Amino acid sequence: MRGLLVIVALLPLTLSSCVPPNVEETSAAEAFAEARQKMVEEQIEGRGISDLEVLSALARVPRHRFVPQEYLSQAYEDHPLSIGYGQTISQPYIVAMMTRSLELEAGEKVLEVGTGSGYQAAILAEMTDQVYTVEIVEPLQKQAASTLEELGYRVHIRLGDGYYGWPEQAPFDAIIVTCAPDHVPQPLTQQLKDGGRLVIPVGPPGCYQTLWLIERSGEQFRSTNLGGVIFVPMLGEHQ
Repeated sequence: MRGLLVIVALLPLTLSSCVPPNVEETSAAEAFAEARQKMVEEQIEGRGISDLEVLSALARVPRHRFVPQEYLSQAYEDHPLSIGYGQTISQPYIVAMMTRSLELEAGEKVLEVGTGSGYQAAILAEMTDQVYTVEIVEPLQKQAASTLEELGYRVHIRLGDGYYGWPEQAPFDAIIVTCAPDHVPQPLTQQLKDGGRLVIPVGPPGCYQTLWLIERSGEQFRSTNLGGVIFVPMLGEHQ
């Protein structure tokens, strides 16, 4: 997921190289768990997000498993991180806010456009057992698939241009887009079920964009402005 609102520095996590491996692993797990809980309490709940399902998902998913090794000490900090190939893992608050806006219920079918590291897909998988995600950058798609499998998340992931969604699996109860096109892709709105929700940032690359919640009612679509964000641009031949 790939957004930016506020940057707040936290103290880096450090472990002594003199500690025996088993003790070091336990200490690391405890340190990450503590940092994760602090993230949820201060960055998410502290900013007014009270949805228990969202908070629980953020508290369970080991975010540090989805960031490059060199950024482990920043895994739970309040800003996005590079994951290579010009892509990022989103600021935790943005992940929580977008997830809450989906109003996802257990058993619903959700599509994510822009798998990235796989973190957002893992959050979704904590909330429903029907998660589909598309990534256009092949090395990221392969790495995300590996990480999700290692952690036991059953997510359907494919390599492709997310602008066109996943028509073979449509319709979806919800669609979340973690990269910014300069307009709302028609294939995505058409792949929503009646009553479905689409959360998507829209705007020019390198500038502030607008995060939209688009709700379908028959052939009518209602759009709600959720505020300004910054996401990496949507890639693909349609651009």
